[in-house]
Amino acid sequence: MRWKEPTLLLLVSPDSVAEALDCAKAAEHLDIVDVKKPDEGSLGANYPWVIREIRDSVPADKPVSATVGDVPYKPGTVAQAALGAAVSGATYIKVGLYGCTTPDQAVEVMRGVVRAVKDYRPDAFVVASGYADAHRIGCVNPLALPDIARRSGSDAAMLDTAVKDGTRLFDHVPPDVCGEFVRLAHEAGLLAALAGSVTVGDLGALTRIGTDIVGVRGAVCEGGDRNTGSIQPHLVAAFRAEMDRHARDHAAAAVAAAS
Repeated sequence: MRWKEPTLLLLVSPDSVAEALDCAKAAEHLDIVDVKKPDEGSLGANYPWVIREIRDSVPADKPVSATVGDVPYKPGTVAQAALGAAVSGATYIKVGLYGCTTPDQAVEVMRGVVRAVKDYRPDAFVVASGYADAHRIGCVNPLALPDIARRSGSDAAMLDTAVKDGTRLFDHVPPDVCGEFVRLAHEAGLLAALAGSVTVGDLGALTRIGTDIVGVRGAVCEGGDRNTGSIQPHLVAAFRAEMDRHARDHAAAAVAAAS
C-alpha cells in the first residue's frame, strides 16, 4: 500500500480485550485498532494471545495493528517478534526504533521486519516508527524516518513520543517540522502517521499538514490518562466528530482559495 491522496484515519490503541470490546462498540468511528501494552513503553508489545483475541473481538473489516515494542538494535530478534505479531492476526506491524542510533541501523532492522512479515503475508502493512523526543533517548532523528521507511521497503513512517511525562508531539516537533515529516513521507510514496499525547486541540494542525493516520489513546480514555484510564466509546465518537469537522473545514477552505 502506498500513499496516493490525502486522507485521515483514526488509530485507537486498546491494551486489553475488554478495551477492544469498547473499541468494537465505537467501530464506526475508528479505522484501525492498535494493540499495545502501555506499561512496557510508548510502543510496548502485548502478548500474542491478546493480539489474537482482539482480532477476534473487533469487526472483521477493521484492520488490527500491533506494536512490536520499543526495540533494541537486534535485527534478528525484532524480525522474529514482527512475524509473531503477523501470525497472531495483526495486518499492521509497528516497530519502535528505540535502540537504533543511526539510519543504517534502523534500515537494517526494518528490512528484516519487512522480509519476515511480507514473506508470511504479502499484504501486511509495515510501519517504521520513530520518536519526536529522539534527542532525549539518543535514537535516530525524526526527519530521518521517511527515508528509513523508504529504503527498507516499509509502507509508512510514524512519529510518537518515547517518554510519557506529559509532554506532547508538538512540544518536541512543532507543526511546521511535522509538516516536513509528512511531506518527506509522501514524496517517498509512504503514509505518514503521527501520535504522541495528541489531543482534540491538535487536529487542526494535523489536518492542515496532511497527516494520514492519527494515533490516540489518552485522548479517548477516561480522565485523559493512557495508563489508568480506559477507552470510552463516547470519547472515540467525539474525537472522530472533531476530526471530520476539521476535514470539512480544510476542504472548504481549499475550495474557497481555489475559486
